[in-house]
Amino acid sequence: MIRYALHCDRGHAFESWFQSSSAYDSQVKRKLVTCPACGSAKVDKAIMAPRIVGKKGRGRATPPPEPAAATAPEAAPSGPTSLLMAQERELRAKLKELRDHIVKNADNVGERFANEARAMHYGDKEHRPIYGEASPDEAKSLIEEGIEVSPLPTLPEDRN
Repeated sequence: MIRYALHCDRGHAFESWFQSSSAYDSQVKRKLVTCPACGSAKVDKAIMAPRIVGKKGRGRATPPPEPAAATAPEAAPSGPTSLLMAQERELRAKLKELRDHIVKNADNVGERFANEARAMHYGDKEHRPIYGEASPDEAKSLIEEGIEVSPLPTLPEDRN
């Protein structure tokens, strides 16, 4: 996933996530990327610094500097930042709701997750909703075997 700092032709600044740079290009070309403040489909990337983490600093990346704010002659009263913050809060609330539903309705099998998922997939155990822990290699193996797995959404406040 790539996060781009964007701005519209009216000067509103905002950010958005894309699967890849080609996904961004495709969506802009089809006018699917619009300004959340004014709805303009004339959107361009703003200048922003890349976020690079070295081997020694993995997991300790400093946040990238904020993109240079474009001057907004016709800025909305609430501003694009408050709109994005509201959308982010709504998304976080939905992710938390999804995660709470899974935790409430599934069995936590902990580090036995990969073995339990395999046993259910191959019919050795009765199917039931489960969640637990798996290394990236274990998750990749499960997927290669045709076993459907998905990570539980992690929210920023979970990391504190």
